[in-house]
Amino acid sequence: MMETKYPPATRHLSGTSTLPMIHVYYEFCQLKALYRQGWLRHGVSKAQCESVAEHTLGVTLLALFLADQHFPHLDQAKLLRMGLLHDFGEIYAGDIVPGEMGLDQKHALEQQSVERVFRSLPKGEEYLAIWREFEEGQTSEAKFIKEVDRLEMGLQATIYEQEQMGDLELFFQSTDRALSTPELREIFDALQALRPKKA
Repeated sequence: MMETKYPPATRHLSGTSTLPMIHVYYEFCQLKALYRQGWLRHGVSKAQCESVAEHTLGVTLLALFLADQHFPHLDQAKLLRMGLLHDFGEIYAGDIVPGEMGLDQKHALEQQSVERVFRSLPKGEEYLAIWREFEEGQTSEAKFIKEVDRLEMGLQATIYEQEQMGDLELFFQSTDRALSTPELREIFDALQALRPKKA
């Protein structure tokens, strides 16, 4: 069962008819309520645990700053859209922790989620195409956002360790495996120096 800060905002729309933009915003609010489940399972308290929407903001900001500094050849409009939309599959599927189910099943649930959310928007097919591009991970922008997604996790893990939320070595190992871009690896290597020293 997914841990959330509060029940879905969409429950307030049950039996009503409203504008698609309002409905999609209420759906997005599920990401503001949805805790990042992996942190909770590794000892981070609910009071300190980030939401999926907070993670999404971190990914998008990192993508903006890093692309401006190091990767001007990447399509920045696409990067920002991809950063903002890449977690929309979790609105209805939830934040599925690795190992809970097969990747095909996870992808199918998230695909159903984004199709459900985007179908009412005028540019829904465009948004769906961007989400699919991220999931497929074949374009330069998708590969970049996938790495930034993990780097953001490593940054957050460093903060949680500094706040004495436990040993989050597993998250650093996952970040380490995901990063191949030298500029992102440089940041990751610098993070290691900030980690609390083990006794």
